[in-house]
Amino acid sequence: MLPTLTVFETSPDRGRGLARDMPVRWALEEVAQPYTVRLVSFPAMKEAAHRARNPFGQIPTYEEGGLVLFESGAIVLHLAQSHTGLLPENPEAHTRAVTWIFAALSTLEPPIVERSMAALFESDKPWHEERLTMLDARVHTRLGDLAARLGDTEWLDGAFSAGDLMTISVLRRLASTGLLEDFPTIRAYVARGEARPAFQRAFVAQLAVFEQAGR
Repeated sequence: MLPTLTVFETSPDRGRGLARDMPVRWALEEVAQPYTVRLVSFPAMKEAAHRARNPFGQIPTYEEGGLVLFESGAIVLHLAQSHTGLLPENPEAHTRAVTWIFAALSTLEPPIVERSMAALFESDKPWHEERLTMLDARVHTRLGDLAARLGDTEWLDGAFSAGDLMTISVLRRLASTGLLEDFPTIRAYVARGEARPAFQRAFVAQLAVFEQAGR
């Protein structure tokens, strides 16, 4: 049986590939693993059947035989460890690539998500502009650190890996903010990731779900 990925029935990102299933779809395409999807509505995500797969009532979830996983980073790591192509064979390089998965989700993403939430839900507050300036500065610092590490290399550590996949997935959340304008090497890095055939296939697949829901 093919693995099953649970995704939004109607994604709030309007098909831009920013929902949490996108990096998992991308990883599945990179390792050439066919899969099926289970569409869930927002109410269904909070019901017992879905909470049995993800106790927090979120997406994505991943089912492979008797194995049930949640959290996009954990799923991507499982796929990378179960297939060739997303983690180097060299043990030290392998471990460094795993480190970048954690860095993407634990170091890069928190200030980016906090900034996104502030822009979405706090714009009517009298202190919004001051807070947004502070949050932008935090993101800018992280981007500066990443740009210094990336330099003019194609990927973070040798060949493309699951670490790059997760890092680029996080950075894509900044596309409409203008915060990448000061970092041309990071913009180019994201563009290289988005140009990969596996990314393109994953993007088309998730967009098709959104478009179908709108019909």
